[in-house]
Amino acid sequence: MAQQGNQLDREKISCSICLDLLKNPVTIPCGHSYCMNCINTHWDGEDQKGIYSCPQCRKTFKPRPVLEKNITLADLLEDLMKTGLQAAPADHCYAGPEDVACDFCSGRKLKAIKSCLFCLASYCEKHLQPHYDVAPLKKHKLVEPSKNLQENICSRHDEVKKMFCRTDQKCICYLCSVDEHKGHDTVSAAAERTERQKELEVSRRQNQQRIRDKEKEVRHLYQEVEAINRSADKTMEDCEKIFTELIRLIQKRSLEVKQQIRSQQETELSGVNERQNKLEQELTELKRKDCELYKLSRTEDHIQFLHNYPSLSALSESTHSSSINIRPLRYFEDVTAAVSELRDKLQDILTDRWTNISPTVTDVDVLLPQREPKSRAGFLKYSCEITLDSNTAHSCLLLSENNRKVTLMKQKHCFYSDLEHPDRFTGWCQVLSRESLSGRCYWEVEMRGDLYVAVSYKNISRAGNKCKFGHNDKSWALFCFQNGYRFYYNRIETSIPLPRSSRVGVDLDHRAGLLSFYSVSETMTLLHRVQTTFTQPLYAGVGMWGSRCSADFIKMK
Repeated sequence: MAQQGNQLDREKISCSICLDLLKNPVTIPCGHSYCMNCINTHWDGEDQKGIYSCPQCRKTFKPRPVLEKNITLADLLEDLMKTGLQAAPADHCYAGPEDVACDFCSGRKLKAIKSCLFCLASYCEKHLQPHYDVAPLKKHKLVEPSKNLQENICSRHDEVKKMFCRTDQKCICYLCSVDEHKGHDTVSAAAERTERQKELEVSRRQNQQRIRDKEKEVRHLYQEVEAINRSADKTMEDCEKIFTELIRLIQKRSLEVKQQIRSQQETELSGVNERQNKLEQELTELKRKDCELYKLSRTEDHIQFLHNYPSLSALSESTHSSSINIRPLRYFEDVTAAVSELRDKLQDILTDRWTNISPTVTDVDVLLPQREPKSRAGFLKYSCEITLDSNTAHSCLLLSENNRKVTLMKQKHCFYSDLEHPDRFTGWCQVLSRESLSGRCYWEVEMRGDLYVAVSYKNISRAGNKCKFGHNDKSWALFCFQNGYRFYYNRIETSIPLPRSSRVGVDLDHRAGLLSFYSVSETMTLLHRVQTTFTQPLYAGVGMWGSRCSADFIKMK
């Protein structure tokens, strides 16, 4: 009884807003009491209305009442706390909208901790106690709290469902088994549960094995990521050291070459200065001699002239200017040539080595490769718009339909204002796209006549035989003949013994280094695929050599 009295006391001195004991209690004009902070927060939400209400009786006030602490109530609370009155049950002990409530609690219901399958009711800790103390109730089946207890009652016979009909795959009561389910394969719910439990355990073991397998794969991928990061960091560190050493070596060699040039410069200048001084001395002597000869020629005394003539007429031996080899700005051509040759060799070595390094780096990829689409619709997800660049078109090619169609003319025409544009092809009748291609791209070309479809780097040559698509290391080309196809890269030919179609699809995965050509008809037929490493953005291209040739880059829908 004392406990009930305490519970009643707690309810009377609890705030109906926070459901806890009153803190700093205030009493509003209607007589109800609240925590000062709780009622102020409640009224703050009503400021826009300008009318303030009591959360319990809904009486309204205008203007907002001035709140003063209820000293008497505050003192009473303090005395009760000293005598051992505990705070109201925490809010989480009461049943919320998502909780199962005790069926026996009155007023605000507490959360149920168990449900009884025999009583078909749920109980809080207090009301569950008889099931532990009373002998007949101890035999009842207690389970975790459930909101679906009514589903255990047969709606037709108002009996507990204890049977299972395997024929109709549903739970039934005993009366159902001898009525509408008569003759069906029926067993007790417990027996069916036992069978299903076995199946469940098998499924669970299989699922747990799959979980372990997936966790193992995830751990392996984490290990791969760590290994890749460690390897990449170590390789970057090693490469940095190597390149630093290489740069230091080149700088050292550059300093030595400069010193050699200065040394050779001093040697050459020393010889030239010596000869220059000697010539200047001879020149001074000759000028002095010329002055004496001039004076002798002006002497009027014949005897004096004849007396001095023998000593002045003889000239000293002169240095011939033809022995001086003048090489303006050509003293160090050999050095420049040697350094240029070294640069070219180093560039070739780095290029060759990088060709071997790049595939290795590209192969380090833990991401799963993208699957090849199984239908044309799958390819169209990667479709891109291709327009041709008129600045690259050969003068025999005519662009039309917003630069998506190209036609080969019989002779050169002035289709383009800038025929001398540096990007224009002059060696072969070819043209490149305006757009650069990276990532995943797909496009289609409708063809007529003998021509070739290609992808190329921007820096491909524009003149001579080396500019032809597929005949260098900067382009890949599919040649389309009347009787089939041939693929070319760096002048290496691959025959493709398949019948020609009027349309070719090109699928480019730049990051993965995959280039695929397809024959497009009712089905997609793979013609040729290239696995390589693309080091620059690519451009779509087309070339022509036969009569009545045209190519139309299809606008995808």
